Amino acid sequence: MSDPRPIGVFDSGVGGITVLKAIHDLLPNEDLVYLGDTARLPYGTKSADTVVRYATQAADALIARDIKLLVIACNTASAVGTPLLAEKFAPVPVIGVVEPGAEAAIAASRSGCIAIIATEGTVRGEAYPKAIHDRAPDAQVTQAAATVFVALAEEGWTSSAATREAARTYLHPLFAGETSPDTLVLGCTHFPVLSDAIRAELPQGVAMVDSATTTAQAVASALGDTSAPVDQKGTVKFLATDGAERFARVGRIFFGAEIDEQAIEIIDL
Repeated sequence: MSDPRPIGVFDSGVGGITVLKAIHDLLPNEDLVYLGDTARLPYGTKSADTVVRYATQAADALIARDIKLLVIACNTASAVGTPLLAEKFAPVPVIGVVEPGAEAAIAASRSGCIAIIATEGTVRGEAYPKAIHDRAPDAQVTQAAATVFVALAEEGWTSSAATREAARTYLHPLFAGETSPDTLVLGCTHFPVLSDAIRAELPQGVAMVDSATTTAQAVASALGDTSAPVDQKGTVKFLATDGAERFARVGRIFFGAEIDEQAIEIIDL
């Protein structure tokens, strides 16, 4: 039965807006509520226990708004919290970004050699290698923490000299071995806005995968017959825990459109 209630999406900051945009583009009739926990970003350098606590609080805030589906648009929170949140908030479906990203990487790779760049927390948790090996046991997976990319993306430095230098520093060691990966996973939702700088440092022919589009497809599949009425024009509501002006300024880089600072609701978790 058609369900007009909104889909909730959260991240530690504005990076998850890449996932929000992909959902909005694919499902324009769905109402979306996005929460950026900007007062406590980044999650990627926090302990697993802290990330789970923060993620649970963010999810609680969205569940309280009567959402019909929850998307964890943060790789770190997805890596450590998806099963826990799925159990806690059942029967509300909970979708993270790691599993769809792993599936996309396997589909893109010709050789089974896959590289991942992500935050410290995501790399430390081994979430992507586990998700990939669960589906493709023979895959060869290498990882690198590219934490500086988060700050560069948040500052909107998408093609600066600092961004290009960081890309060289992170990527060249990953692709310097005898068996070079043919696929790179952008394992953080902040990274797609840096894709031009990242692409410039990749060997020719390497596929670059981010989980936003695949996650949007997973959302569409999970909705099934609970999708919004076809004649409904979907809306997007933004929530943040701090800094409406900065959220609007940086968020438009990820959303590809202006975000009204005055319409951003500041909440306390």
